[in-house]
Parts: sequence; structure tokens; C-alpha cells
Amino acid sequence: MGRKSRWYLPASLIIDLSGAGVPVGLMLYAAHQPWAVPSGVVAGLAWAGVQLFRTRYEARAIGEDRGALPVLHDWFILLGVLAVAHTAMGVRLRAPLCLAALLPALLLTLICRKAVHRHLAAKRRRAQAVVKVLVVGEPTAADDVTAHLAARTDHPYVAVGAVPVGDGECGSGIRTGKRLAAATPDSPAEDSEPVVGAVRGLGADLVLVVPGATLSGERLRRLSWGLHDAGIELFLAPGLVEVSVKRLETGSAGGMSLLRVAPPTKEGVQPLLKQVLDRSSALLGLLLLAPLLLLIGAAVKASSSGPVFYLHERIGLGGRPFVMWKFRSMRVGADSEKAELAQENEHDGLMFKMRRDPRVTRVGHWLRRTSLDELPQLINVLKGDMSLVGPRPPLADEVARYTPVEWRRLTVRPGMTGLWQISGRSDLSWDETVQLDLSYVDNWSFTSDVDVMARTFRAVVDGRGAY
Repeated sequence: MGRKSRWYLPASLIIDLSGAGVPVGLMLYAAHQPWAVPSGVVAGLAWAGVQLFRTRYEARAIGEDRGALPVLHDWFILLGVLAVAHTAMGVRLRAPLCLAALLPALLLTLICRKAVHRHLAAKRRRAQAVVKVLVVGEPTAADDVTAHLAARTDHPYVAVGAVPVGDGECGSGIRTGKRLAAATPDSPAEDSEPVVGAVRGLGADLVLVVPGATLSGERLRRLSWGLHDAGIELFLAPGLVEVSVKRLETGSAGGMSLLRVAPPTKEGVQPLLKQVLDRSSALLGLLLLAPLLLLIGAAVKASSSGPVFYLHERIGLGGRPFVMWKFRSMRVGADSEKAELAQENEHDGLMFKMRRDPRVTRVGHWLRRTSLDELPQLINVLKGDMSLVGPRPPLADEVARYTPVEWRRLTVRPGMTGLWQISGRSDLSWDETVQLDLSYVDNWSFTSDVDVMARTFRAVVDGRGAY
């Protein structure tokens, strides 16, 4: 495996130990509480212990971005561990003081994890600290896996070679090792030896097998024996794409391994929590942002003639139309000019986008850059037409040209923000936008919405892709 920087582990350990221990000790000492120093030591060791138990320090995990929720989950475990220790030792400390003392541990660990991930991502953009993969499977399947790995940069895996199984040639141009026969060999070594040799020759870190008609069942089992005896890791690619690991469950039937793919979450407590969060947040947002909304409305009115709001029909849940609210960012009659600018469209799909759209007013450009033009959509969220998080609300003429695959985006309410908002917005291609939306639809959870909302703030401040 490509070596990650050696400072990742000690830096993470030091931040965790000191981030929990020092604030606890200092805050208890300042509050004249007993056992200040021992409590700080226990807190630091407990925080590092929780991280160790949760495998956060393993080479495979350290530096990989899993968002803020896993760290928050670990922090709640820390609270539980210390609460039990507090009760068992008979130490009497004020709960609010303890929570305040432990909060820096959460914040510092989040900052450290993000810094390590950014450094690791920068190394991987230079083709460093990557995991070298040898793909084994039928040529067409091996080509598909190789192309999929090469098309994305949000993972550490790089295909360095392939061992084809059966007839046919690999069309990806990747280096290939000795071909395996289509028929199951009499000796397991006839499969494992060429694969192990290719691993050694190409310097691969692991073997990724794409099961198929010629490589499955007992033959695959015997191949795993040879690889594991040689100390080589084996991964299987079942062919599923864009399915969250949270939806996958392993099982067995009569010794045969099974992989269950759970259906998308459509009913139960989580959708109810989403509706409560949407409606309550929209109402609170409209009340708290009322002064800002008035100022923006005045700026729009003063900058150009016409109404303050732009009301336009969009397509929502189940293909039902609704009127979406936005602050007007273009001059009056801009819709009628769209056909004249069709040749200037800078987007490759069904959407129309221009970086320097002449119809956008001066105030409108600033509103779009800051995404403030979308604040009136809180009215749509309050009415139930939209959600805080979801796919981009499409136009009727876009939906008219949807394929059955693209229509799946309409099985949930459109959102004010979503994966498209935090991943580049208008800089994304049409296919990328669709794939992000479909990934959201298939893998939605309440916690994923919370994560998207937290990351939206940075995307809005950054302004990338907003025009």
C-alpha cells in the first residue's frame, strides 16, 4: 500500500490526548474541583481509547474522510464511558462543567481529521499514498472495474494491472499478467500462482476479483486460499455501484455468502424527522432572516425595474408542478431571451447555464454568488413543496426530456441544497449531477441530510460553481 505520511498517527494521538485531557484538567482546576489533573489524564486516555476501539488509528482508516458524524458518534461514546467511570469512582462533578470541558476534544479532533484528510488528498492528486490494485476477472468485467476506478478520484484505489480469465482481450490498455483458463483447473495452484506472480511483478497491494461465470463458487474459494497463504488481501467487486455501505448486510445460506441490499428509506421515524426538521427550520429561518430578506428585497427593487420575487414553475415530488420562489436576479423578460442565447449554453446536459449571462443584473450576480437569491425557497419548504435537502428542482421542459433513469430523481422532494450544491453546482456535468441526485435518492438517511447541511455553509462561502 502507498505509504501515508508517518506523522498522521502521532499527530492524531497527540491531538486526541491533549484535546481532551488539557481542557478537562484546566477547567476543573479553574473551578476548584477536586481531582483536576487525574480527571484530565483519564479523559485524554478515554478519548484515545474510544478512537482506538473504533479503529480510527488503523492505517486503512486514518486520513480517510468520513465526515463529522462518526467523530460526533465517538464523542457521545466518550461521554457515556466517562459518565460510567464518574459514577463508579464516586466523584461528584457538575455535568454542565464536564460537557464544556469535553467539547474542545470534539472540535480539535474534527479539525485534525480534516487537516490530515486534506494533506492525504493532496498526496493522492500527485499519485502518492494510493492503493495499487490487481484486477482479476473476465476481460469485459475487468475493463469495467478499471474504468470505474479511473473515472473517480474520491477513493485511494488505482488499478495497476489485470489478470484476464477466459478468452478475449482487455481493451483498457492496462498491463496484464498470465491469463487464467476459462475452465476450473485441477489444481488450485494453477489459478493462485499466476495471480500471486502478477501481484509481485506489478507491486500490487491487493487483488480485486470480479466474479463471473468462469470465476465463482469453489474456484473463487480456492483462489482465496492461495492469496491468503501468500499474505495478499482479497477484495470482491459484486458489480453494485452508488450503493451506500450502510445499506449492505452480509449473511450466509448453506455456506454460500449472501449480500443483502436494503431498500431506500421511505417510511418510519427518519422521514418523519426530516419533515419536522424541514418545516420547523423553514419557519424559524423566515422569522430570523426577515430583516435580511427585507434588505435584499429593497436592493432588488432599487437595482432594476420589476417585481422583487421571481416565481417560476418547477417539477416536484412525483412529477407534480409547483411554483418556486426566488429573489429576481435577472431583468424582466429574461425567460423570453433564453432561446436567443441557446448557442451560448455552457452546460452539457438539459440545464441552461452561462458564466456571464447578460440577463443577470448587478445585484443578481451578487445574490447568485452568495446563494441569497434562494432564501425565499424557505416558503416552498414550509408549504411542503420542497425540502431543505434534496435533488435540484428541475424545469418542466427538462423533465419532458427525462429518461426513466433521470425520472427517479422525482421520487423525493427537491431541495434547497443537496449533493450537487456541495460538489460544484454549475461546474458539474449533467451526468455528474444526475448521478449525485440518484445517489441521494437511493442512499438517503436523516444523518446524511444533517451532513449535507453542515457542508453547504462552506460551499456557499466558497462560491465555486455559483453563477
